[in-house]
Amino acid sequence: MATKEKKSGGKAGKKGETRQRGPHAGAELPAPPPRLKEQYQSAVRPRLMQQFGFTNPHEVPSLEKIVINVGVGEAIKQPKALDVVVDELATITGQQPVRKKAKKSIANFGLRAGQEIGAAVTLRGARMWEFLDRFITVSIPRIRDFRGLGTRSFDGRGNYSLGIKEQMIFPEINYDEIESIHGMDITFVTSTNRDDEAYALLKELGMPFRSDDKKGGRAQ
Repeated sequence: MATKEKKSGGKAGKKGETRQRGPHAGAELPAPPPRLKEQYQSAVRPRLMQQFGFTNPHEVPSLEKIVINVGVGEAIKQPKALDVVVDELATITGQQPVRKKAKKSIANFGLRAGQEIGAAVTLRGARMWEFLDRFITVSIPRIRDFRGLGTRSFDGRGNYSLGIKEQMIFPEINYDEIESIHGMDITFVTSTNRDDEAYALLKELGMPFRSDDKKGGRAQ
């Protein structure tokens, strides 16, 4: 009895063989620019120029880098705890963290100078814009009882810092694989040295500041 042949776009390979596929249609095309960077260039920058009366586009403040720091006190007695944090931070940011070492010894805590006690990542360029986009649109809404970001954490030089209590707000982290909950400090470094300009920049980019926190973000 004749057997029916399966219809396919090509010849069927032998059992166990994998079909070789060529590169996808856009493999040779350059990666598209980050969405938030395009928004800054097309909409945010013109609004800031009008708001502050800038005549030169180069005067308009921009985001220069995002620095993420995680301190791991348990690493003093459990060095493997730092390895987990490093892996999680790399997963969140897409960049390999730098391990931070203690600058001095503290006998009361059993800390030796040169001992690794934390990790940090400095994001610039496309990774910085993509992280900020995901942080604003995905991670911040996952914060429990979120009521807006405070505006009193500007440092007087145009930089803004905030603390995150749980790494679970980042969707890249698998809740079932978490060994311990830890927080992190995130610093947004801008090109301006004025807090009011930095506040306006971050707000235009989508940072959900509290509207009733009137004392923050206005110092010069």
